[in-house]
Amino acid sequence: MPLLLNKEVVTDNWTLIDADTADQTGDVIVPLALYVEQREQFDARDTGVALQLNGDDDLNSILSDIDRFPMIAIDFPAFRDGRGFSIARLLKRQGYRGQLRATGDIGRDQLDHLARCGFDALDLNDDKFSADAINAFAEVSVRYQGAADETKPVYLQ
Repeated sequence: MPLLLNKEVVTDNWTLIDADTADQTGDVIVPLALYVEQREQFDARDTGVALQLNGDDDLNSILSDIDRFPMIAIDFPAFRDGRGFSIARLLKRQGYRGQLRATGDIGRDQLDHLARCGFDALDLNDDKFSADAINAFAEVSVRYQGAADETKPVYLQ
């Protein structure tokens, strides 16, 4: 899957794991439930540990120490599920400064809004990626509301 980081295609060095592959070496992305269950083992690792969140997760267990994670991946299980946008805004408002990555069923028409909500990395499915996808970030020239990328609404600028 192509990874867009800061609107450029890059190589992904992270591996999503589950309970069966928890002994994976290298930088890993861990679902929140698995991280909570095996927190001590993941905190003892010498490699990077990132979280994967979805709309069903209770974020209260990690909000106090979100800065320990260099990356948080937020899964969009279906195109119509917008809870990931809200999770991203919540994390940004809590002061999270690491990489925010959108994964799952995301499409070209969501890319600009994902960036505005604070996502700087977008993991696109092969069938939804094209070289033209990068142009999606520049298609909207005026944005009236404030967001993570520009906090002031257009009428206050």
